[in-house]
Amino acid sequence: MELSDIDGIATPCYVCEESLLERNLKILDRVQKESGAKIIVALKGFALPAVFPLIRKYLHGCAASGLHEAMLADEEMGGEVHTYSPAFKEKEIDAIAAISSHIVFNSPAQLQRYGLHVKTVNPNISVSLRINPECSTSPTDLYNPCAAFSRLGTTIKQFDPTLLHHLDGLNFHALCEADVQALERVLEAFEEKFGSFLDSMKYVNFGGGHHITKKGYDIDRLIHVINDFKSRHHNIEVYLEPGEAVGWQTGFLVTTVLDIVDNGMKIAILDSSAEAHMPDTLIMPYRADVRGAALPGEKPYTYRLAGNTCLAGDIMGDYAFDTPLHRGDTIIFEDQIHYTFVKNTTFNGIQLPSIALIDRNKKLHIIKNFGYQNYKNRLS
Repeated sequence: MELSDIDGIATPCYVCEESLLERNLKILDRVQKESGAKIIVALKGFALPAVFPLIRKYLHGCAASGLHEAMLADEEMGGEVHTYSPAFKEKEIDAIAAISSHIVFNSPAQLQRYGLHVKTVNPNISVSLRINPECSTSPTDLYNPCAAFSRLGTTIKQFDPTLLHHLDGLNFHALCEADVQALERVLEAFEEKFGSFLDSMKYVNFGGGHHITKKGYDIDRLIHVINDFKSRHHNIEVYLEPGEAVGWQTGFLVTTVLDIVDNGMKIAILDSSAEAHMPDTLIMPYRADVRGAALPGEKPYTYRLAGNTCLAGDIMGDYAFDTPLHRGDTIIFEDQIHYTFVKNTTFNGIQLPSIALIDRNKKLHIIKNFGYQNYKNRLS
């Protein structure tokens, strides 16, 4: 969408483009159709109920990370609800079981405690155990569920074969923004350790972190890997649960320059925040693309873009522009739909960005505005 088309929009605002989302969904659907795998959206990375009607046209449901995400999936998406938590609370387990089609336990202890019970609550629920294949290609230990001393998943040393009769499936999740070659390495480790147990399973969930919709991803190879795996294991059902790949490059964050200060370099203070609104730019970390900008020195005017909180490190980065920035100018951060509004905060009382949708007719709709009550109600 052109910059002129969003002039006058109140900022900050996340904007999702429906046509770009559908582009991603069609890519994922191709994988489903040609491999027979089922793909569900991981709500931890992308949870926008306004576009759930579009998503459910293509995908089979949601991967939830606990009661509230499971409730959102059940109420707003429909389809399958796969719920996983590192540890379930006793007071929530019945509610989770009642609305989940699949439940994933993290440890043999949790499986022993709740495995039979959830079947009494929901006789149709499928039960699986999260596996730690002890192999990952994650770019940093922060996102590596197979790092040393990880609490996520059951290693082969911890695995108890006497519990197999409780299980319908196995899950592993060891990828982060990964290509298909990374999946092959993890899958090899998984089969080496747990392959002998797969003949008694109905399904295996390959988890998330598959960067399927990123340009250059080898989709044909992924389809081959899935089909080859199924042929080795009696046509076992395969699930994938991407979050980022669903929301990848489907929208942007619109911000406004509030002030420009000079303390050895020019610093543009925006009405947004890396800390509160773009947390992965600090956590990962990574440099977000800014529309029309380049690396420092590549264009005549370089500015540091900074957030409007008291955190000294609330900085988006240094960017160069063709013309000088002024108060009131619009700055657009690209690819800010996944892992942003699902993680944002009201730190410093800063306003949460609005959420907008550009439909397939290029018309912009404000889906949600946030104000003082949203800040206050999160505190008490």
